[in-house]
Amino acid sequence: MDLLDNLALGFSVALSLQNIFYCFVGALLGTLIGVLPGLGPVATIAMLLPLTFGLPPVSALIMLAGIYYGAQYGGSTTAILINLPGESSSVVTAIDGHQMARKGRAGAALATAALGSFFAGSVATLLLALFAPPLANLALQFGPPEYFSLMVLGLIASVTLASGSVVKAIAMIVLGLILGLSGQDIYTGTPRFTFDLPELSDGFDFVALAMGMFGISEIIRNLEDEHQRSLVAAKVKSLMLTKEEFKRIIAPVLRGTALGSFLGILPGGGAMLSSFASYSIEKKLSRHPQEFGRGAIEGVAGPESANNAGAQTSFIPMLTLGIPSNPVMALMIGALIIQGITPGPNVVTEKPDLFWGVIASMWVGNFMLVLLNLPLIGMWVKLLTVPYHVMFPAIIAFCCIGVYSVNNNVFDVYTMALFGLLGYALVKLDCEPAPLLLGFVIGPMLEEYLRRAMLISRGDPTVFVTRPISAVLLLLALAALVVVLLPAVQKGREEAFKE
Repeated sequence: MDLLDNLALGFSVALSLQNIFYCFVGALLGTLIGVLPGLGPVATIAMLLPLTFGLPPVSALIMLAGIYYGAQYGGSTTAILINLPGESSSVVTAIDGHQMARKGRAGAALATAALGSFFAGSVATLLLALFAPPLANLALQFGPPEYFSLMVLGLIASVTLASGSVVKAIAMIVLGLILGLSGQDIYTGTPRFTFDLPELSDGFDFVALAMGMFGISEIIRNLEDEHQRSLVAAKVKSLMLTKEEFKRIIAPVLRGTALGSFLGILPGGGAMLSSFASYSIEKKLSRHPQEFGRGAIEGVAGPESANNAGAQTSFIPMLTLGIPSNPVMALMIGALIIQGITPGPNVVTEKPDLFWGVIASMWVGNFMLVLLNLPLIGMWVKLLTVPYHVMFPAIIAFCCIGVYSVNNNVFDVYTMALFGLLGYALVKLDCEPAPLLLGFVIGPMLEEYLRRAMLISRGDPTVFVTRPISAVLLLLALAALVVVLLPAVQKGREEAFKE
């Protein structure tokens, strides 16, 4: 009964005219940036953070969530029609989806992606409603040592699941932690890492760092290598699936949903990881393995279901523990902090309208996305013809206006530009910026719980290993790091990411 009462509260919040509007705006923007290659949800949410200051917290989070899972839908459109994924998790969809389009089955591929995404998103949202509250209740039993150990585990897990060199991923985490410590000491108020600049007395601005690292750097990278786009299906024909095709997608959708729901909870980008894992599983289980890479419909159904399920369940650790599982969730935590809300298990009890309103809005948003993606496919196709060099000046102007409006401070614009150049340099050095953002967000919280634990234990560091839950979490973190550093595992990991 409690679950039904909570869902009733959630739908009463989500179905208000104001929140329906922001859910629609989020879903529309998410689809748009998923369709347009070169933006992505991280860059877009970073750019739109300033707009959320004037919104109620519930509406702000509903809109940002809509952008995130909307991008998972939209990214499949470009992957299928022009073999250019609009979002990283749609890379796998391009393999067979584009081949289907070349054979005149673009409509069937798009319908498969939309239906699989809708089913997976709905199921994953149900899992979020079922399992998030018990997890939050468990988290209420955590003390500072347990929270410290949990954050260490989250950071280590993000390293093991990040693509590229493990050493570089650890370096990005450490750089993010150092940047997060800039400003005043949380207990003494002493300035540190401020370089005698009064503007850094409160540390680096989160919005400026995020917009620079993921917005400006992405613009520079896309200008360097603007893809030539060639549509294979300017006019998409029937969106109907044949009876045989419908039978073939049922099992992959179910498997993709289950896999994505589990992997989405893990730190490090579960949506992208789950789509790759789903494709590998479908290729091994399929009765038609020879079709993979040549237009197998299972190669669209499984990965699309997996990445959407992963996108939804990645909200579980963010809403219940205050731990971001990927860069988008780190931005969500930043949005909550900007709104004066402390992320963590208390959100469920102290802000039930926010918690259940966001969950209920996901069902509403998933329904909207089916309506946005299939009937309006012609409009999305036309948008693909817009050259990137026409769009980027407007994007840069929007970034500058947005970051300046946060504090009315020109220094933040310079900070954004600096981090934009840094982000571009990191990409050229094959360093993934995502762990840096996670380190930046988690760093201050990690320090706070470390110092609280040491104060409670009167300086005794064994408090982290004498408390059972804390000890288990640290052992898991150590095991994850040791396993990924084993030569055989490291080689297999590099081959998997390369593929």
